Amino acid sequence: MAERQQTDQQLQSPQQGEDMTACVESLEAALLPCLPARELQAIDRSPHPSHQIDVERHARDFMEAAKKLQLYFIGLQHEELPTKEATLRKDIAEMEEEMRTKTQLIKKHEKLILGWRKELKDQLDKHITELERV
Repeated sequence: MAERQQTDQQLQSPQQGEDMTACVESLEAALLPCLPARELQAIDRSPHPSHQIDVERHARDFMEAAKKLQLYFIGLQHEELPTKEATLRKDIAEMEEEMRTKTQLIKKHEKLILGWRKELKDQLDKHITELERV
């Protein structure tokens, strides 16, 4: 896991790494206050207004940080998507390679068929010759 993170960090630019780190830190900072507030509310079991407000505020902060992190990852995903032109070029290259392969296969089978025809013709001539002798 640590190796993957190092590889991912090496692939990212320093700015992207800093952006992601900032997003994760803000998410963590928003989550940590939620936990004690939630526990206090669960232990108390009373709908104390201050607890309710704390929980809602911390949950809202957490959701905002989570949205920022989500937007960051969506942005990364869009950066890595190939352009339509690149996709078409890749598809064309794959089709050309497939055509070359199939052309070679067709030539191979044509040679085999020609060889079989020659063998059949030779055998037919041989049988005709034997029949003429009889």
